[in-house]
Amino acid sequence: MGKNRTFRDYALIIIGAFIMGFAIKNIYDPAGLVTGGFSGIAIIVKDRIGVPLWLTNTALNVPLFLAAYRMKGWEFIRGTLVATVALSVSLYILPEVVLWTDDLFLSALFGGLASGVGIGLVFICSATTGGTDMLAALIRRWFPQYSLAQIMQLLDAAIVLAGAGIFGLHYALYALIAIYAVTKVSDGIIEGLKFSKAAYIISDKSEVIAAEIMTKLGRGVTSLDATGMYSGTRKNMLMCVVSKKEIVQLKELVVGQDSQAFVIVTDVREVLGEGFMEFRQ
Repeated sequence: MGKNRTFRDYALIIIGAFIMGFAIKNIYDPAGLVTGGFSGIAIIVKDRIGVPLWLTNTALNVPLFLAAYRMKGWEFIRGTLVATVALSVSLYILPEVVLWTDDLFLSALFGGLASGVGIGLVFICSATTGGTDMLAALIRRWFPQYSLAQIMQLLDAAIVLAGAGIFGLHYALYALIAIYAVTKVSDGIIEGLKFSKAAYIISDKSEVIAAEIMTKLGRGVTSLDATGMYSGTRKNMLMCVVSKKEIVQLKELVVGQDSQAFVIVTDVREVLGEGFMEFRQ
């Protein structure tokens, strides 16, 4: 977590934390959905004894940050501190706009979508919002045989089970839908939403096809040596990465030059480099 962050990074962290705060305060809490983390504990505490969400979140994180600072240093907590403070502030200042309390599915779905966007924005800046993420990192110091993900899953599972005991199993099952939505959306943001297509082309006219792709699509093409194991024939296999909207045109170019060409098209989750996403320092 010792990344040198820019103003843009901190802005994204704060925006992400506020989106998460909106989801927690106005979707999860009114619906009684406990999705894990310190926010889940805050929802339980508010339901039991009426303590505000922001206060519980702050009270749980303060000793955690002091321990993390002492054990890991300032660089470890810097970005996470900004996100955690922003989350507590958002839980305090955002107005209460109760949504879909009578529809748990909508609460789980849209709460998960909003939280996923918020978490994704925080994660791409190499930060977290504290809570069980940081607690797991500290616990692993004493239990190195377990991975960070395993410890986090155990902690969050315990919180979700506690929520099931308070609000009922019915609510906990909907909370699992929200957790799934959070995971898919945040993963999409972290890995890149601009999914692409990779095409592998085997043809006797590989040079002509490569020239067509480079001139008409403006995409680079890589030639790989390939040997047919049945025939023993050596050929050039072309590999090219294009956007989703360009894959149809690419296939038309290939078929236009060689109707007998063999084409394999696969999904690409993330592409870094010229013509796609730029590398971030």
